[in-house]
Amino acid sequence: MHKIFKSALPLAAVATLALGGGAMAKTVMLTGSFTPENGTTTSPTGTVKATLNTRTGSLSYTISYAGLSGPVQAAHFHGPAPMGKDGGVLVPIPGPYQSGMSGHAKVSAAVVKDLEHGMTYVNLHTAAEPMGEARAQLTMAK
Repeated sequence: MHKIFKSALPLAAVATLALGGGAMAKTVMLTGSFTPENGTTTSPTGTVKATLNTRTGSLSYTISYAGLSGPVQAAHFHGPAPMGKDGGVLVPIPGPYQSGMSGHAKVSAAVVKDLEHGMTYVNLHTAAEPMGEARAQLTMAK
């Protein structure tokens, strides 16, 4: 019996590493600063701070902003798109919209990759700028 236990131990260790190693989540911190979008004449400021679990796709975020032409009517995570290019809506951000709002979303594996590679941004839409008044491109926090 002692011999069987000794030979099974390395096999159990390999199985644990193979199965457990892939299950470990990587937590990624993301950040972005709002800049004017679509030629708006306002000077929006603020930030997006997010935490992403790359294994589960759990995304937590906090959004603070000021300097918009009026209330935010809609907000979304957009992409995939590099800085200066437009992307489609990836994840809607539910209201009510107010500076300091926070929330959680579940994102797909493709969106996880876009977030990790700086190909996602948050867009704030107002009545005066329905295509987006403020944009914050998300990058890995340093």
